[in-house]
Formats: sequence, structure tokens, C-alpha cells
Amino acid sequence: MQIITQKVQIITVSSHIVIKPVTTKAQLKSFVELAYRLNANDPHWVPPLKSETYALLSPQKNPFFEHATVQLFLAEDDGKIVGRISAHIDHLALEQPVEQGLGPGTGNWGLLEAENEAAAKALIEAAEKWLKEQGMHRIIAPMSLSVWDEPGLLTTGHDHSPTVMMGHHNAEYQGWIETDGYKSVKELITYDLPITEGFPPLIERIVKSGERSNKLRLRKVDKRHFDRDAKIIMNILNDAWSDNWGFVPLTDHEIDHVGVKLKPIVYEDLIMIAELEGKPVAFMMSLPDLNDQIKKMKGSLLPFNWAKLLWWLKSPTSPTMRVPLMGVVKDLQNSRMASQMAFMMIEYIRREAVANYGATRGEIGWILDDNKGMVAIADAIESKINRVYTLYEKAI
Repeated sequence: MQIITQKVQIITVSSHIVIKPVTTKAQLKSFVELAYRLNANDPHWVPPLKSETYALLSPQKNPFFEHATVQLFLAEDDGKIVGRISAHIDHLALEQPVEQGLGPGTGNWGLLEAENEAAAKALIEAAEKWLKEQGMHRIIAPMSLSVWDEPGLLTTGHDHSPTVMMGHHNAEYQGWIETDGYKSVKELITYDLPITEGFPPLIERIVKSGERSNKLRLRKVDKRHFDRDAKIIMNILNDAWSDNWGFVPLTDHEIDHVGVKLKPIVYEDLIMIAELEGKPVAFMMSLPDLNDQIKKMKGSLLPFNWAKLLWWLKSPTSPTMRVPLMGVVKDLQNSRMASQMAFMMIEYIRREAVANYGATRGEIGWILDDNKGMVAIADAIESKINRVYTLYEKAI
């Protein structure tokens, strides 16, 4: 699969707004650069490293393109770039059961940035038209690009910056999208909690009970065997999340790609694997909030930001830790053992984060709004919702 660059016509939406497909390197640069201009005055927006954005959009570097078809669009108003959007079809998502949220006939758009409502709606219209021409009859959006990247539109939590690998969007987009016929289909929630003082007495008792078990063992990730442990984690993830809304399995190439991408920000004491009678059955991953450093770099590693980042990565300190991923194999889900392992991993990582990285708060998520098990765990450790990302649905 690839980025489509041919047979897509220029669309004139009005006398002054024109939608053009991205077909040249210059247009791709405009697509990437636009976000930095439109969000420059938002104090809570974290400019992503441009190299990361280009890699996301590169069929040569992003294995998502091995099972996806993507078309990028730009909006021009009297020759000025005023918006962008991606329209895309994940062919693995088309194979998923309809009751899990995606399935046959479901396409996506994402990476929306627009200077005004007219540009936003023109871009969405162009994405809808392209997806319909590809045989799609339904849209779930925004999805930027994969469900494993940055799904959803930020609809709660615009008053603070996102943590590492999370999105931040103009608050006006919500109204523009919803008045265009899109209805909320799923909410992705993140939870915030203080971590310096530990958890309630009930959680402490559950953790101590687990520590007395001869069958249960928790271990740190071993970077000397990083490839082995990365595959263990991703295989658990594919199994644990396989019944979740919106699930699309990670391919072997994507698993390898994720491992390479995460290795520089993986710290052994912040990732736990739980083993039951010697078999890996659960994991929890926590990351220092790299966004604290990235925000200062304004999208570029040059001239010396690369050295600053490498220095920080050698011995990071961060007030915030994010838990982006946690999973328990399906055979143990909804069991007391699953909850016990989750609380144990959270507590073990909490101790390390406070002692070794100067962390004072944690963020868990995103979590599906109907994931009762994870919501119950978040409630039990007295965390509070701090951000909500909404995914929308529309028939076309």
C-alpha cells in the first residue's frame, strides 16, 4: 500500500477554497509545517519532532502503509495553505468484526488542522468523497493514522499539555465536526493521580497478598534481551486487547517497529512483566514524560537539541509518568488474579518512578470508556479523569 498521488482531482469547494491532493515533496512539507503555524499560540500544544511526523507519513518508514491506503489533502484559500487532512483505509481494520467498531466499509480521516470552520468542513468533505470513491460507506474519525497512533479528538482537557504520545487539538474542532453530522461513538479516557504517597490500604493488602504467592512473579524488562521482551509484551497486547472496541492486530513488522521506536525511552524499572507459573501473562509499561523536553525544541533536533535530548535520555527526571499500555491475557481477564497483578505492577512501578525519576504524578490511558475492569482499577487507586478523546461516526 502507499500514499495515493494520482487520479485524485483538485476539488473547488467555493470561489476561494480549493482542496488539493498532496503529490509533491513541497506539498508534503506544507502539510507537516502547517500544524506549527496554526498551533503556535496555544501554550499547551507540544510541537512534535518534525522527523517523527515525516516518518509517520512515510511508506518506507511506517509499516502501517503495508496494510493501508492513504491520501493527504491540503486546503488553499487564495493560494494560502489554510488546512490539511488525511483520508485513509486500514485494510486490516476492514477485516475486523463490525460489532468491535470498525469492520467492512469503514474508512477514516485524521491529522486535521484548519484555520477556520470553512476550511475544516471543506477538508472533511473531500475526505468523505475520496473514501466513498474507494467503496467505504462509513467513517470513524479522527484517526491519526492508526488506532495505535493518536486516535480521537481532544474534547476534555485543553487546559494542560498532553503527555508523551498523546494528541492536543484546537477546542473549536469539536463544534465544527459535530455540526457536520458526526456523532460520538466512543470516548477514550486518561486518568491523573498523585503517586508520591502510595495507594489506599486495600490496595496495599492486595499487593502484599500477591507477593506471598509462589506461582506469581513480577520482573523488570531486561534491555540485554530487549527484542525478546518486546515481543513478549506485544504478543500479550495483541491477545489482551483482541476483543476491545476498535482493535486492529499489530503485524510482526509493526511489533518490530514499535520496539525500535520505544527502545530509547524504555527504562527497565518502569516496565513490568508478570509471570504465572513461569508463563508471561501480563505487562505494564510506563514512560517518563518526554513531552517536557520535546516542547522546548519546537519540532527540531537542530542545531543542538539532539545533544540535549540524548543527555536527558541517559538519566531522565520527570514529574510525570505515563502508563500508555497495560494488558492481561484473555484467559485471566475478569479474574481476581488479573486485578491483583495490575495493582502489583502499578505499585512496583510507582515506587521506582518516585525514587529514581523524581515523579510526583502519573497518567493512565487511554482507557476505553466501557472498559469496566480498567475503570474500576483507576477508581480504586483514586485517580481522576483529566482528558477525554472522542471518536466520531458518520455514514457516507
